[in-house]
Amino acid sequence: MKIFMHSLIVCLLLVSSASGKEPARQMIDALGRVVDVPEKVERVICSGSGCLRLLTYLQAQSMAVAVDDIESRDRNFEARPYALANPQFKTMPIFGGFRGHDNPELILALEPQPQVIFKTYASSMGFPPDDLQNKTGIPVITLDYGNLGEKRAQLYQSLRVMADVLGKQERAGKVIAFMEGQIAELKKRTANIPEKDRPTVFICGVAFKGPHGYQSTEPAYPPFTFVNANNLAGSMGGTGRDLQHSTISKEKILEWDPQILFLDLSTLQMGDNASGLYELRNDPAYRNLTAVKNGHVYGLLPYNWYTKNYGSILANAYYAGKLLYPERFADVQPEEKADEIYRFLVGKDVFTKMDTIFHQLAYKPVPVK
Repeated sequence: MKIFMHSLIVCLLLVSSASGKEPARQMIDALGRVVDVPEKVERVICSGSGCLRLLTYLQAQSMAVAVDDIESRDRNFEARPYALANPQFKTMPIFGGFRGHDNPELILALEPQPQVIFKTYASSMGFPPDDLQNKTGIPVITLDYGNLGEKRAQLYQSLRVMADVLGKQERAGKVIAFMEGQIAELKKRTANIPEKDRPTVFICGVAFKGPHGYQSTEPAYPPFTFVNANNLAGSMGGTGRDLQHSTISKEKILEWDPQILFLDLSTLQMGDNASGLYELRNDPAYRNLTAVKNGHVYGLLPYNWYTKNYGSILANAYYAGKLLYPERFADVQPEEKADEIYRFLVGKDVFTKMDTIFHQLAYKPVPVK
């Protein structure tokens, strides 16, 4: 039987080496590497986009002995709920650069030393995991960050693998059940809506490895998928990365003329004279869009910020559902729902803080005239 290569745990038996080393467990990580990890792990570092987020979801952030350099940066905009909920990350020791660009010398100088290094996106960016393990002598467990779409199983398996290393299995089960429950609830509320009652929508300014302008979108935008929205960009087809990020021509957007526009507020990072909001306000062609003329432009929290913020995906879906089908979300207050989600995943209410950072444009009409 072929081994499922995405983070499958193949053995949790304790084995003691003849040399007297600490007992270890053998595990298989997301790249199919067999890795020995200590029986009891209390100190770790998280390398790569989103890795520290997963640790926070498991309520294990206190086990981190250092962080990558993105955590220490001062910036005008911040949309990572896990970081806002854990300001201590800003002053912790640094072990390397962001996106997995680790520094073995800095890692070896840490006191105390991590017992395990978790690493996301290990096959596509940053310091190779085998090299890192050989240079530091510290076991490296790679994780598939996954998504809430076609790679949801990989996300859940990574949570389970991390939890097995840390002894957080019960919490991992709760996180997975929470995500599944929210998605099921969203789909249940929006099931069987006739095509004629589904307004056409388009989201602009979606971030992808940094901020983008108005034409940046996501054909498989998860919040729209969860509430069965009529996402015009979804008609473009494509596979893989094309579904995660696309740049749509101005001509096509004008041809579509969506009834409702959503603005990913990450675009505000581009500045007052370059953002997607600036384009909406100043481009004569966009100003003729039906949604702009009718004042149907609404702000959504950024979610693709140091990869996917799963809490913001779920929160945005509830707001989109409430806006598109108000009768089916009559009992939902989107701001309160967002904080319910953040409180469960990262331990604190952070919606108001993020809304303030993004000029109080989240979950409300965006002035474009």
